[in-house]
Amino acid sequence: MASATSFYEFKPLDKKGQPFPLSDLKGKVVLVVNTASKCGFTPQFAGLEELYKTIRESLPNGNDFEILGFPCNQFGNQDPGSNDDIQSFCQANYGVTFPVLGKTDVNGDKAEPLFEWLKHEQPGLLGMKRVKWNFEKFLVGKDGKVKNRYASTTKPESLKSAIEKELAAEAPKS
Repeated sequence: MASATSFYEFKPLDKKGQPFPLSDLKGKVVLVVNTASKCGFTPQFAGLEELYKTIRESLPNGNDFEILGFPCNQFGNQDPGSNDDIQSFCQANYGVTFPVLGKTDVNGDKAEPLFEWLKHEQPGLLGMKRVKWNFEKFLVGKDGKVKNRYASTTKPESLKSAIEKELAAEAPKS
């Protein structure tokens, strides 16, 4: 979907294999993360959940923030379980309350169109058009445009000020 101009045009699949229309998030700030259950970065689920709760509970417009997790098994076979296994793991081990959608390819011929668009809008280091590893993050503003891309090594808590800045930005006119 290279012709897409906004994040809100996509409908990735949820944990039950049903379309999850991102248009339902219109006007929100969204952090998109490709996740994995058996990765060295997996403990970032705790940081993501803490960030999610902190922003949503402490800011007057905190409900205008969303995190979307996209489990991916493309890096070292680090998320081999079913969607149900992944959901159970995230809730039992990290108390995750933000949406974790269906298992997704982020690179290659079967890559989710959303990730193709995200990578096109915000290339990585040296213009790289692929996701390098698990827990890479994309910050999408209220206008549906990618504001920044963060490496796997970027700790979720370090994104708080960037998210607050986007939340403070004027909402786009419809």
